[in-house]
Order: sequence, then C-alpha cells, then structure tokens
Amino acid sequence: MAERVVEFHDEVGRRLEQLTHTEQDGGYDAAIALMTDAVAADGVIHAFGTGHSEAFAMEIAGRAGGLIPTNKVALRDVVIRGNRSIDALFGFPPLERDPAVAEELFATIHRQPNDVFIIASNSGVNGSIVGLALLAKAAGHPVIAVTSFEHTARVEPSHPSGKRLSEIADVVIDNLAPFGDAVLTGAVPVGAVSSVTSAYIAQLLTIGVVDRLAEAGHDTPVFLSANIPGGDEHNRRFEAHYGERIRRIA
Repeated sequence: MAERVVEFHDEVGRRLEQLTHTEQDGGYDAAIALMTDAVAADGVIHAFGTGHSEAFAMEIAGRAGGLIPTNKVALRDVVIRGNRSIDALFGFPPLERDPAVAEELFATIHRQPNDVFIIASNSGVNGSIVGLALLAKAAGHPVIAVTSFEHTARVEPSHPSGKRLSEIADVVIDNLAPFGDAVLTGAVPVGAVSSVTSAYIAQLLTIGVVDRLAEAGHDTPVFLSANIPGGDEHNRRFEAHYGERIRRIA
C-alpha cells in the first residue's frame, strides 16, 4: 500500500511540476490574457464542466481567493432555471452526453459581449460540452478549454458536429491526465489525476489574472473567505455590481 501511495505522489508531483514550468514559460499567457481582458472590460468568466470536471468550475468560480466576476455553469441549471424536469438529471444516457441540452443551458446564462468561457472536460467529446463551446463561439465569446490531450485524441466525438472541445476553443490547456485518467496500472487502474491537475491549473490562471490586473492598475475583485471577519461584507460589495450575471447556488 505504501509503495502505491508513493507512486501516486510521484505521478501527481511530476505533473504539477510540468504545469508549473509551462506557466513559467508563458504557456498560459494566452488564456490569462483573455480572462484579464474580460474582467478589465467589466466582463464575466463563465466556467463549465460536467461530472468530475465540475470541480474545475468550482475552483474558478465562487471560492475564497478566486475572482468575483465568475459564474459557475452547471447542467442542473436547466432544471433550476430552465424547463427540464428533475428526472432529466438521473436519466440514461447521462445529460452531459445530450447535445440538445446545450442550447437550454446556454439560454440560462446572463451574458454580455465582453464575457469569456472556460470549459473543462477530460475527454472533451461529450455533447453538452462541445455544444456549449460551439454556442459560446457563435455568440462571439472567446473559449478556453482544459482537457486531456492524450485522452481526447483517442476517443470519438459524440456531438453531431464531429468536433472535440479542443478543436473549438481559442486556447487549449492540457491537464496532463493519461487516457482513462488513472495513473496506477494493475488489474484495475486507480489513482485519477485530472481533478488534481485541473484544480492546480485553475489556481495558476487565477493568480495570473490577478497579477496582470494589479500591474495594469485595475481593481482585483477577489473573494475573501466568508468565514473570516468582514468576508461577507467585502464579497457582497463586489457581487452587487455583477448581479444576476454571477450566480452562487449550493
């Protein structure tokens, strides 16, 4: 058991080190620039992911130390804010594979011209992911993708367009997860890494945006923890400016 834990630690550590070097070499500059420009122009960053990739959206939107002008888009919005029955969330095939849901989901988002979308999907081929990316692009919004280069290259797109998320986005970031996500081989592969690496990428992007905003003399609207004195007051003051464009639900 101890050997497997060390092996997993090494696999994760190697990937985080590679992501750090990529950032230091300017590999995320294009994504950071799109996000910075959006915030500086009073835009909002809309973050979307399904399944475990929703964790990436949660790292981008609505957390302590994160940017306030961010909106977490989730499939359940078509039930909470749209017309779908709650049964749609429990059907098979899963809603994330349904290309038709993208238009309904897109309609629930309060958008303005300067907004940018950042979409995470390890496989990058499910219908809802590809569909939302296409709609965002068609509406004139830049799209940033976070996906596994290795995985997405080995699976077929399920969207009628025949496209992968990586083929639609303006900027594509590799989360360095292997095909199938798990890094420990054996009778049953275990040790998934995409959630860990994607969360790290989200923080690298956030740090980059805040630093660029500060360097340009712009406000740096960042959430404080609600569990420290004055946190709620600070956050609400900034949130009030964006209103329904940013949504915070459980």
